[in-house]
Amino acid sequence: MDLGYYIVPAVLIIAFVIAIILGPVFIPVLRRLKIGQTEREEGVKSHLQKAGTPTMGGIIFLIAAAVAAFAFSWIYPNVVPVMVLTLGFGVIGFIDDYLKVVLKRSDGLLPWQKLLLQFVVTTVFVVYLLNFTDIGLAMTVPFTHGTASVDLGVIAIPFLYIVVLATVNGVNFTDGLDGLASSVTIVVAAFFVTASLLLNAGVEPAGCAVAGGLMGFLCYNVFPAKVFMGDTGSLALGGFVAGMAYIMNLPLFIPIIGIIYAVELVSVVLQVSYFKLTHGKRIFKMTPIHHHFELCGWSEPKIVAVFTIITIIACVIGFYALY
Repeated sequence: MDLGYYIVPAVLIIAFVIAIILGPVFIPVLRRLKIGQTEREEGVKSHLQKAGTPTMGGIIFLIAAAVAAFAFSWIYPNVVPVMVLTLGFGVIGFIDDYLKVVLKRSDGLLPWQKLLLQFVVTTVFVVYLLNFTDIGLAMTVPFTHGTASVDLGVIAIPFLYIVVLATVNGVNFTDGLDGLASSVTIVVAAFFVTASLLLNAGVEPAGCAVAGGLMGFLCYNVFPAKVFMGDTGSLALGGFVAGMAYIMNLPLFIPIIGIIYAVELVSVVLQVSYFKLTHGKRIFKMTPIHHHFELCGWSEPKIVAVFTIITIIACVIGFYALY
């Protein structure tokens, strides 16, 4: 049996245990430092009671994932670029959270500063991918049973930037309810782990590390959450999804398996565009779209459960699209 089938449970358990241990260590520290979530008055009213809940908790599963993944990177070198992208975006999120929550700068990083840092991290990933791996930028076409791929040539790199930044923002928008981004991304990570094993891509430790870390974190993040991941976690997860997809030449599969990320992102774009075009009218009651369902009377656990089930179905379709 392939070594990966033995490493998968080991990495998963290591990351899970580390996250479980780190929770009681970091949450009280974040609370003492008064690193609490600030809820907007114009937001969902039921969320006002969450004000003061510790945020920046993404550091819990990021440490767990990094330790577990890098422990096996000497066997699976393709894990490195995935974790570089994951941790790189995690650092950007950490800076943004720190400025907003600790230094009380309401805007955090300015849009141009955040975009510049995202370009820098993505550039490091591209350079590593093209110079230190044998992985190209050709992309497998869904529903061709892996027999067809497309190479965009000179626009492949610009397209990569678009995919990475769109994915990161989609995951970031998904992080708005207790356990939502964590639950959805665990399922997406499971897809990547299985696909990596089947394709012999050699990045399953990265997927297992993030999934295990998120499972441990979810013990503290499930409704009612004791800690939020903040941009520290959500930006990192976006980097993880994009990195795993590119290592396996599967970026065209992101809209399928990451349908929730895509819908969350598109809902915001549509809402903002329609609002400006109609001078104040709205398509949804509130965006990202999970807030629309909240205002329709759905409970947080129900939205998380439904969105997770949709992701499971989407990942099954993803496997059909791959094979």
